[in-house]
Amino acid sequence: MLKIYVIHENRQWTAPLLAALEAQGLPYEDWFLDHGALDLSKPPPEGVFYNRMSASSHTRDHRFAPEYTAAVLAWLESHGRRVINSSRALQLEVSKVAQYATLERHGVRTPVTIAVVGKHELLSAAQQFEDAFITKHNRAGKGLGVRLFEHAHELHDYIDSPEFEEPIDGITLLQEYIHAPAPFITRCEFVDSRFLYAVRVDTSDGFLLCPADECQIDGVHCPTVATSKFEIIPGFDDSIIHAYEKVLNDNDIHIAGIEFIVDADGTKYTYDINTNTNYNPAAEKSAGRSGMDAIATFLGRELTNLGCMMDLSAAQIRTVISRPPLNGTVMVRN
Repeated sequence: MLKIYVIHENRQWTAPLLAALEAQGLPYEDWFLDHGALDLSKPPPEGVFYNRMSASSHTRDHRFAPEYTAAVLAWLESHGRRVINSSRALQLEVSKVAQYATLERHGVRTPVTIAVVGKHELLSAAQQFEDAFITKHNRAGKGLGVRLFEHAHELHDYIDSPEFEEPIDGITLLQEYIHAPAPFITRCEFVDSRFLYAVRVDTSDGFLLCPADECQIDGVHCPTVATSKFEIIPGFDDSIIHAYEKVLNDNDIHIAGIEFIVDADGTKYTYDINTNTNYNPAAEKSAGRSGMDAIATFLGRELTNLGCMMDLSAAQIRTVISRPPLNGTVMVRN
């Protein structure tokens, strides 16, 4: 039977989506791609495949999950399967350099950024910044490698210290620090490459901006307290939405969160495209919204469309719900 296949490497982040799929009676299968075996001589099953692979997978001991997912997506796409967040989406997920190049090509402004390989090159590259700058990892997520430096000599001390974080792909980014008049950023969420809602994220306590419950590490970051750092913005309407939708459509990205910051002059700087987006439950409850419900509805519509193309009824598609295996391992097989 036709199913929705959820490709990922983090059960905590995916659990709310699976709950939404079950609530809507949609058949799905959990593909946990931290390791496995892929027989290229066999065709993939029919269905809708949703790629939720994360750039930060290596922080959960899933070092080669993105590479394995890239192989699986190539296999699926070579057989013409319907893939939500395609190979191109994965390419952008694991490379901020690719993100910035794509955004700039679409006329979306990004911060001045220098991509550096090698510790010694970092020091010379830092001399190009007259004002404060930050470091971050090219393959990142969860604020990996993000540190603020007022002067280049501070970077020297950091590089020579045990605190220096080696990026998993060897590429460290040096990026101009955007001085915002208030400590917050805006994250725009998209489903089916269309705007869903925008979130105001309080950054006064640092750069850890993941909205999922599992990313909140102390009382300050807990989304259940009254001063939650995530707040859905009612009636958000900005021209940047149309630019973002163009970026997503042109790059075969269907589900994503895109973040920007505004400086004192009102200039917007976009600095992240997250194709493995999560949603803050406290903010959604307060606003009466649900990103995972929207994703489930979108995936269900895609599955129904596929079934119609194959002359199957929606009732036939929804007959059986396939639950993830109890042992936590899913083999990619026909």
